Amino acid sequence: MTSPPPSTAAAAAESIHRSLTEITSFSSPDSFDNPRRFTAFASRLQLLLNHHHFLNSDSLPPALQTALKGIASDLSKAAETVSVYRNRSKIFVLINCKSLSSSLQQHSSAIASWLALLESSISDNLPDLRKKASDLSRDMKQSHFTVTENEERVHRTLQKEGEGRTTSKAVQSAIIMDLARCLGIDSDNYEELIKQVKLLRSDLTISNSVSSRRILVSLENILDNWSIVPGRSTLNVGRDFEEEAHILPFKNFLCPLTKEVMKEPVVLESSQNYERTAIEYWFQRCLEDGRDPTCPVTGQVLKSLELKPNIGLAGAIEEWVNRNVEIQVKGAVEQLSKESVEVEGVERVLDVVYKISEEHPSNRFRVRNAGVVVMIVKLLRNCSKSIGTVLRGKALMALLSMAKDEESKKKMLEEGITRLAIHSLIGSSEKERECAVKLLLDFSSDEACCTKIASEKGALVLLSSMAGNLEHPALANLAEEVLTHMERIEDIIQHLAAAGRFEPLIRRLREGPDDVKIEMASTIGRMTLTNNSKEQIARQCARTLVELLSKPEGRTSSLQALNNLSGLDDNATILVDSAVLPAVIPILLQDQGASPEWKEFAASTIANIVSNPGHWELASIDRKGNLMHSESVVFSLLGLLLVATPQCKVSILRILYGMASSPQAAESVTIHIKNSRDGIKAIIPVLEDQEVEHRTYAFKLTRVLTERFGHDLAPELSDKLLLLKEKLLDNQSTDSEKSDAACILANLPLSEDEVKTILGASFVKWTVMTLKMKQPISNGRTSRPASSMTEGLLGLLLHFTRSLDQETISIVREYQLMSIFCEQLSYPAKPRVKQLAAVGLKNLSEAGRSLAASDPEPSPPQGFCAPLVFMCGRASPEPSNCPIHNAPCENSSQLCLLQSNCIRPLVDLLHNEDTNVQITAIEALSTLVLDTSNGYKRAVDELEKYEVIAAVIELFTDVRPGVLQERALWMIEKALRVDGPAHKYSLNQSLVRALVEALKHGNANAKRHAQDALTNLKQLSGVSGQASSQSRPLR
Repeated sequence: MTSPPPSTAAAAAESIHRSLTEITSFSSPDSFDNPRRFTAFASRLQLLLNHHHFLNSDSLPPALQTALKGIASDLSKAAETVSVYRNRSKIFVLINCKSLSSSLQQHSSAIASWLALLESSISDNLPDLRKKASDLSRDMKQSHFTVTENEERVHRTLQKEGEGRTTSKAVQSAIIMDLARCLGIDSDNYEELIKQVKLLRSDLTISNSVSSRRILVSLENILDNWSIVPGRSTLNVGRDFEEEAHILPFKNFLCPLTKEVMKEPVVLESSQNYERTAIEYWFQRCLEDGRDPTCPVTGQVLKSLELKPNIGLAGAIEEWVNRNVEIQVKGAVEQLSKESVEVEGVERVLDVVYKISEEHPSNRFRVRNAGVVVMIVKLLRNCSKSIGTVLRGKALMALLSMAKDEESKKKMLEEGITRLAIHSLIGSSEKERECAVKLLLDFSSDEACCTKIASEKGALVLLSSMAGNLEHPALANLAEEVLTHMERIEDIIQHLAAAGRFEPLIRRLREGPDDVKIEMASTIGRMTLTNNSKEQIARQCARTLVELLSKPEGRTSSLQALNNLSGLDDNATILVDSAVLPAVIPILLQDQGASPEWKEFAASTIANIVSNPGHWELASIDRKGNLMHSESVVFSLLGLLLVATPQCKVSILRILYGMASSPQAAESVTIHIKNSRDGIKAIIPVLEDQEVEHRTYAFKLTRVLTERFGHDLAPELSDKLLLLKEKLLDNQSTDSEKSDAACILANLPLSEDEVKTILGASFVKWTVMTLKMKQPISNGRTSRPASSMTEGLLGLLLHFTRSLDQETISIVREYQLMSIFCEQLSYPAKPRVKQLAAVGLKNLSEAGRSLAASDPEPSPPQGFCAPLVFMCGRASPEPSNCPIHNAPCENSSQLCLLQSNCIRPLVDLLHNEDTNVQITAIEALSTLVLDTSNGYKRAVDELEKYEVIAAVIELFTDVRPGVLQERALWMIEKALRVDGPAHKYSLNQSLVRALVEALKHGNANAKRHAQDALTNLKQLSGVSGQASSQSRPLR
């Protein structure tokens, strides 16, 4: 730390004495010129100031005191700088040589000025003293403390190292040589160099300079590399390869910078030999550092950068290399010829072969002629598992290097290297996979090799998978290059497409000549494609395929391709937008010269498209704007159905079924089929076809038709009722056929005789048992055939609820049909199933009322249930009355919603999202309030207990005008005729507002029911002109 300037002349004299003693008493010679020169000035100053005891005088003139104080201050700082030169490491001094020399220069000039002041203050009586002071002042002022050229070069180099730049081995060697020369050390004296770096580390412990620390790290790394004993022979592979016969290189074969045998020796003007690339790196570094290029060994500044080839030395090195290559190849052959595989020995062989090929390519023929290439391929083929993934990677890397020799490449191909490389594409190490794909990339530059690679099983799949693997981008890029090379070969396009790489095929299909387009379309038609591939091809090629349809020679291929692509549901929209329908419909329906094969492909394509509703319904199929579901198309399809081939017939049935199932086209299509002269007649015979697929779609289409026109089609199907029943009971029938047969029978209006004779009690038993077996699991997942089967079976049971006589009532009670219907409400199922179950409950409840009304036995005053002996029973001497019917009822009657516990499930059904289900539930509940005679109040109170009225009111206030609102309003009006509910809901403002809206905007029935309800709530009086208690039938 710098001390403060002395405050008195005595203190100044003491400080000067101390600084001069510190500077001049250093016994060892200075390593640098600057401190040595300043020490000489200090010695002269010491003699001057000691003359006549200047420093011991107690009284001095003021000017002299000022001069002494100034000299003391600057001399103290100069002494600190000299101490850095002497006590810090030499490398530290070189790093800071510019600042140190500048410091000495500055303080020397300052001391010279103070000496001039001192000289002017000396008495004229002391001329000698004044002259000495004047001479010293002049000399110090004229002195120049600089750094040498060598120090300047090393300083710049170290500063650049402080920037953290990456340096090559050659540059590192040159830096060490320069540094050693500047330090006065032999560049081979590694211990002294390490010592100097350690001293630098010690000096920097208290330094905060980032640059200096980077220099230290860089020097340590360079010396670590420098400490490694250089391999004088890049061909030495160990004792197993006749080490005694290995010829060591002469020292002049080694480059001073790389410490390796030179490949292209050049000589500088300093007569030193270097490896061309190494010395070029050093020259480039010198220029980047802003210093003159030098010879690293001699330190000579070079006037010319000319590099003269040393032909004689190069020849001697080549001869030495060739002799050693022969020795090493011989050893490699011996090692690879051993019966048992020695992993370490094989690894050394592979390393040597790779180095020979890379570093001495002119000697590749020696490796090849000795049979080493074939031996390595056989090693991969016969010992792949035993040598492991590391050696497989090295073997492939050696072969990859040797493949630069064309003759070696031919031998590899003859030995089957492509198959071995393909196997390594799934190697456990990334290095093995990388070498394998690089080898394939090298071979793929030749068309014949590309064909051979493509012929190997799994090659293209593995390469395509690797090209799409983003986790390893380097491998992906290499695999992509291989595939790109292979795309040039026409014969490989199909193989690439089979492996999932469709871009070349798509490009040729869109841009190639007609014959190529036809070939590519044929390929697409024959291939088994994934869904993603179908979508990719359809998006890019659908229009091209449609255009090919106009060319007779391309029609078969194009139709086959379109049929394949249409197999993906998501492609329906793409194909419709590409105008596929207008192109293929004429082929199917109008072209008399079209071959059966064309019609089959066209029909299958159309069937695939129309099986996905939502888009084709609005697409024009001709220039007149006709739609797919127009009458002419439907009639043509029905006509073709009678004469089509078996394969075409099933596609036509699929087309008709797909159109009849579309929400947008169903109504028009089914009407056209019904109105067709031979429509249903053409379909019915197919129900008994020998082909399962034909029967399946015939049943599906018939089911859809009977759902809409069951009454109209009943005469045509009357002689097929037994067939439908047999199909339903036949265990050989498919689930789809069974479910469709059940739905068809359910949709047809059977007479009472048909119900009894064709169906009968035994059929009911089978139906009930089948229903119980098909109960859906708790999560509600049921297959589509199972759901349709449930709908059909419930529909069949409905036949037994529509017209009840004693025999039918017995069947209802025996098989507990009301309980069966009620159970279906609690299962998770489609709305249609719940709707059918609710209809069954409604029918049975109404049947009970009808039967009670027709019973001739006198009824008690409370109700109508008591006379129903078969329903409510009289066995009990004191029967309890049913709150709904005001007469004894039993659960076994199966005609009472209350006793069969059906009210609560029906109420829950009011919250269903399907409107038709809600309507049916209200209709079923309405059967409980049909009769307003004696006991009506008790029935309404019972419904209130089950919260039926509240649920209906809630539904009524939420729904829009329509059938559902009208049904709910009818039941509300009935309930409000009883004082209890009327009083309870009179303050329900939501109900009042909804009733007022219905009164204003409803139809005639709704207005009448709303008016009566408001009157019962006492919100309206005397406007109807009728007694509000009068019962009105549900309309």
